[in-house]
Amino acid sequence: MVVRVVLLGTAAGGGFPRWNCACALCTAARDGRLPARTRECAAVTGNGRDWWLLNASPDLRAQFAATPALWPGPRDTPLRGVLLTDAEDDHATGLAELRGAAGLKIYAASPVRAVLDRHAPWEWADSLADGGFVLAGGLVVTAYPVGTTNPTGPGWTAYRVEDLASGRVLVYAPCVGAWSRVLDELCAGADCVLLDGTCFAADETDGAVRSGAGQAAPGHLPVGGPGGSLAALARHPGPRRIYTHLADTNPLLDPASPARARVTEHGAEILPDGTELVL
Repeated sequence: MVVRVVLLGTAAGGGFPRWNCACALCTAARDGRLPARTRECAAVTGNGRDWWLLNASPDLRAQFAATPALWPGPRDTPLRGVLLTDAEDDHATGLAELRGAAGLKIYAASPVRAVLDRHAPWEWADSLADGGFVLAGGLVVTAYPVGTTNPTGPGWTAYRVEDLASGRVLVYAPCVGAWSRVLDELCAGADCVLLDGTCFAADETDGAVRSGAGQAAPGHLPVGGPGGSLAALARHPGPRRIYTHLADTNPLLDPASPARARVTEHGAEILPDGTELVL
């Protein structure tokens, strides 16, 4: 068997275009000059029958409808559970769409569980438990803390997903606060890395033209710059490297931008919603 991963959504909070943003990128998306993107979420399987969500976005209903592999059969649904990286709305409120599915298992760090598990009747497990855990379909998973935008709240988690049969490894880290030795080790042993691409530059949202409340600093590790993730990924040319969780102001959304050309030149990828990867 092979590991299959579907990029159900690839945008950061608010999706793309964001409803209250009049930046050049969102305007281009509304005009049809750039493809729209739903909020970040992925699905993974080791056997093609048992599927696990990596986060649960508010756009889950539309994402499921666009993915035949996740459609229900007459007696069952292929979805077995969810692995949450955090408790942020854009990664967890899709759980509300799953309330009619009995028997799901939800993995999350203890602080995330404390925020969310009172809202749903499923079995909850600590994703950061020693030794990792095994998923139906032949996948073994280990979780690692990788930072937070709120030091007093639940942090972000990265997942290493390995297929027991083939040994192929996916690293899923859509939200990263800073590069670390842990990320170097994860990338060194991976076949594919889905990595935080929220912003290309740390000050990127300063020029956002939004109605209503102002935009807070994102707190995510930027892609560009001497301390950015692209420079760190250059140390790991082996795995397939894909950016996800793209904010609506990120120039990587535009295939004609110098930022996209730079990322492509370094061997990393920006892929559309619905892309299926085979490891």
